[in-house]
Formats: sequence, C-alpha cells, structure tokens
Amino acid sequence: MKLIALGINHNSAAVEVRERVAFAPEQVSEALNDACVDAKLDEVVILSTCNRTEIYAIASDEFALVDKSRQLISWMANYHHLSADDLHQSAYHFEADDALAHIMQVASGLDSMVLGEPQILGQMKSAYAVAGESGTVGSELGRVFPRVFSTAKRVRTDTAIGENPVSVAFAAVDLAGHIFSDLNSSSALLVGAGETIELVARHLIEAGVSKIVIANRTLGRARELAQKFSAEAVLLSEIPEQLEFADIVITSTASQLPILGKGAVENALKLRKHRPMLMVDIAVPRDIEPQVGDLRDVYLYSVDDLRDIVDQNLRGRQSEARKADVIIADAVLAYREAERSLAAVDTVKEYRLLAEQHRDRELQRSLRQLSRGDDPAQVLAQLARGLTQKLVHAPSTGLKKISAAGREDLMLNARKLLGLPATPEAQTEVADSDRPTFSTVPTDPSEQTLQ
Repeated sequence: MKLIALGINHNSAAVEVRERVAFAPEQVSEALNDACVDAKLDEVVILSTCNRTEIYAIASDEFALVDKSRQLISWMANYHHLSADDLHQSAYHFEADDALAHIMQVASGLDSMVLGEPQILGQMKSAYAVAGESGTVGSELGRVFPRVFSTAKRVRTDTAIGENPVSVAFAAVDLAGHIFSDLNSSSALLVGAGETIELVARHLIEAGVSKIVIANRTLGRARELAQKFSAEAVLLSEIPEQLEFADIVITSTASQLPILGKGAVENALKLRKHRPMLMVDIAVPRDIEPQVGDLRDVYLYSVDDLRDIVDQNLRGRQSEARKADVIIADAVLAYREAERSLAAVDTVKEYRLLAEQHRDRELQRSLRQLSRGDDPAQVLAQLARGLTQKLVHAPSTGLKKISAAGREDLMLNARKLLGLPATPEAQTEVADSDRPTFSTVPTDPSEQTLQ
C-alpha cells in the first residue's frame, strides 16, 4: 500500500503553528491540485480543522514512502511560506497500514482533543467530497475512505465512545436532561457571555431548549451572543426578575463575588410556586452562594461536581476506546486482505481467458469432426482429452520444475491452489475409497458381484 498520512494536530504543535498551516475552505481545491503536481502525488485529500491539518495521499511508485513524506512536508512549508525544518519538528507521518489505522482513529474521534467527539467524521466526509470534486481522488483513496467511514460508523455503533459527556459545558446540559423530562418546554437563564456560556447555549439548543436568556455585565456582548441563538439579552441587574421564569440557570462569569444569593433564589421559588430549578455554577470563584443548595426545590451543582462527572465519563470513554482499537485493527487487516485479493484479479482474468481459448480451439476441432460424420462418442472423448491436456500442461510442467528444485514449500502451496490434499497419500486414500470393491472369496465366477 502506498498510502501516506501526514499532519499537525493539537498534540504536536501549538495553536500558533496550527493556524499557519491551516487551509481556508476557499484554498483547498487549489491546494489539492497543487500538491498533486508539485509533490508528485497520485491522489490526495486534505483535512483542515481548528485542531488539525492532515494530508492523506497515494505516493507514486518511484518514490519510497519516507522520501515522499519529506517531500510533502517541503511542499506544505512552501505553500504556507514556512521553514521546512520548523514544520518537520511539529509534523508526524504514517505509512501503509499505520496510515490507514491513523485515518480510522481520526474519523472515529479517538485522536481528538475531546475523546470520542463526533464532529470530526463529518469534517472528514466533507474533505473527501471536496477532493472528489477537485479530481484528486482515484481508485485507491476511493477504496480507502468508504472503508474508513464504515469503520468509524461501526465504532460508534458497537462501542459507547461518544455516549457520555466529557466537557463541563456538555455535562451541565446533560444534567438538565436528567432532571427535566421535556427540555422543549424548559427555559434557561445563562449568566456570562464567554466561550463556555456560548458552548452551553449551543448544547441547549441542540437538546431542544427553545427559550434562552443571556445575562451579562455589558449588554452589547450579551446581545452579540444572543443573536447567534435567537435568545434574549439582559443585564446582570435584571437577573432577579428573570429567575422566576428560569428552569435552568447556568453561570460562568469572572466575578470575584457571588452574583446570586440565597434570598433572590428563595423569592423566585415562591413566585414559581416551588417548581424545581437546576442551577449549575461553572465559575471559579463561584457565582452562586453555596447556601442556595440548601433550598428544597433547587438542584445546585458546582464546577467540581461536573468535573467528577466528566472524569468518570472520560474513564468510561477510554475503556471504550480500547474496544475501538480492536475494531480498527480488524478493519485494517480486512482491508489489507481485500487489497491482496485485488492483486489476483488480473491473473485470474488472464488464466480464465487462456482456458477459454483452449476450449474454443478444441470445440472448433470437434465441430469440424462432427461435420465430417465422425462418431460423436469418439469426438466427445477426444474433446475431453484434448481440453484436459491443454489445461494441465502448464501446471504439470511447473510442478515438475519445483519438485526437481526440492521446493517442498512451493509444492505444498501448489497442491492447495489445485485443490489437492496436502499429501499424495491422502489423495490415494480418497481415490481408494471411491473405487468399487469385490467380494474376496467368490465361489463361482458367475457369482462375482459388485459390493
């Protein structure tokens, strides 16, 4: 296999380096064709995300894979106007079966910053589609990627690699799903407007929460974030009025003092007629006074509570990842065997064509004999003998040569290919068992019968 996987990811390089080697969506088609020409690749796919840039390629026969990997690094460095030496320090590469295993691990989320995250599979499918539209996918990558996608799907189906949340934001929303049976009718109050709250809002929308209010110290930032999710923006000072309608409250600010006290929450519960509230405090220092947790109808979780959940889930995912590794190893082996079987296709076709040519010649000879009025039984017997002799001539000659050379290993393989038992003795036993036997003590020749 001439497959190469080369790239840079969150484990091998800092974000400053990853930014410089990333391909913008509008660049990818041009870069694909440029790589084929300048790096002399037969086929290529480029995957570029916020955490990784990887190139999957089929190398030409005349180059060793390790040399081709160096050439590919040089091409990437030139394309992005970087030092090849600097890039080499941050890059990794895999070849042949190792490359295939790596691509499958990436597609399955096993190589992601968040173990088991599902988005990478969709990103890889998009990268493959773009390469196909750009004309840089041929027969080999055309076989590789469908196998990669089916393996990633099997990992998702046969393991629980993506079932449990392993981010604090996701864990907070997952808690809400356990407490409220119908999130579609639940409303959420998010306090803060940073990256964590944005991620929480995204997960809430995906979970079906339709009403979200975002409270922040500056209204402009709250409105900016609220527009992304069709949410309402308010100031921190409006939180007491909003608490009455909030089933879910999630906070993540940089405040040094608590924003929500026991009194404000207690008043909101009275107005809510003690309908339960989930309150999740992701902030450090805490945004919600610990005493709020003493209220009967409040489920209060701190960031430490969520981290315990995340750590437990992460251990579960790591256990599932080991199961996924077995699935991928089996898939690589199956692909290798399938590729080897393809190598026999041309030989099988050629041998079948030769057999058909022998058949046609013997058949024409027999037809001519029949047209002359020869005995049909003799013609058929001669047809069978002639065809048999033609088909066994070349194998017989080859068997004599390897036997004379003392190549017992080749002789054993040849017997397997010809469908013969492993030893001639076994063949004799089979033949003897098929022969008719006669009674050993016939009293009269006329009484001799087949047994």
